[in-house]
Amino acid sequence: MAKITISKANFFNNLDIIKKRTKSVEKIALVLKDNAYGHGLYEMAKLAHEYGITRAVVRSNAEAKTIEEFFEYILVLADIPKVPSKKIRYTINDAQNIKEFPKGTFVELKVNTAMNRNGVSIDELNTSIELIKKSGLCLESIFTHHSCADELNGNYERQKANFLQIKQNAPKDLRFHSCNSAALFREEDFDEDMVRVGIAAYGCLDLPSSFKEDGLKPILALYANKLSSRKISKGDCVGYGATFVCEKKEVVSNYDFGYGDGFLRANSNTYKTPQGIEIAGRISMDNSSFLSDANELLIFDDAREVAKYANTISYEVLTSLKANIKREII
Repeated sequence: MAKITISKANFFNNLDIIKKRTKSVEKIALVLKDNAYGHGLYEMAKLAHEYGITRAVVRSNAEAKTIEEFFEYILVLADIPKVPSKKIRYTINDAQNIKEFPKGTFVELKVNTAMNRNGVSIDELNTSIELIKKSGLCLESIFTHHSCADELNGNYERQKANFLQIKQNAPKDLRFHSCNSAALFREEDFDEDMVRVGIAAYGCLDLPSSFKEDGLKPILALYANKLSSRKISKGDCVGYGATFVCEKKEVVSNYDFGYGDGFLRANSNTYKTPQGIEIAGRISMDNSSFLSDANELLIFDDAREVAKYANTISYEVLTSLKANIKREII
């Protein structure tokens, strides 16, 4: 079976770099949603705990319950609890949803600062805070999310200014956070209460060169095992649609990793492994063919490079990896 390896050394290296920017490990909230960006929810939570991370961010209540033992604080981005928890906080994404949260729930209010996705509007802020109080909820924090922290188009600065206005007018006893990975590495002097860091911790942050942190290292590598091999001659075709035509005598082998496992079909026909081994034709559901005879093949060790072949982003490459693939900490 295909397997994923997770480099503990690279992960801790990345956290060291992040901690230097936040000036405190206590301010780091590791984003573990969607199976920790494909790295393995439980595995990454355990490693983060070993490093000293006390805060996490997840998508659902189920994810929060899976890793509850490792953290003092967990923020759920998109779910509503049945029973309040002293450790788990829940995001209010829309003022209309406030009444759905059980009395006593610890909540954090998300504000739309111009991304126009989730969050109450700035005009709704004060009325939302009042409604939260009347509903018997425990408001701890106000936060926002940046749409363009990894792009140089002016939107980051506009959202930052909007959030500064919110902080100036909101109750002073609340916590405030806005920075994701890209925003953290754009800030010269980080001064918020928390950073929600995801892709930087996993070593695949991709920023304009003026903001790039060269010390971050990818932590995930994907290996596949050989299923079969055969010798093919000039003119022979490989795979569905016969899209690969051999130009000379070759050995082609089939490996146990396909689009059903998360290897994007968009990589068909053009992809090459880190060692320069060429893919032969289309990626199938359960396997892929390469011009190799190796028993084990490194498919990739940097999701950013795979993303270039598929014309996508590293986030999609990583989160496409199925949870049933074995993950090994090295």
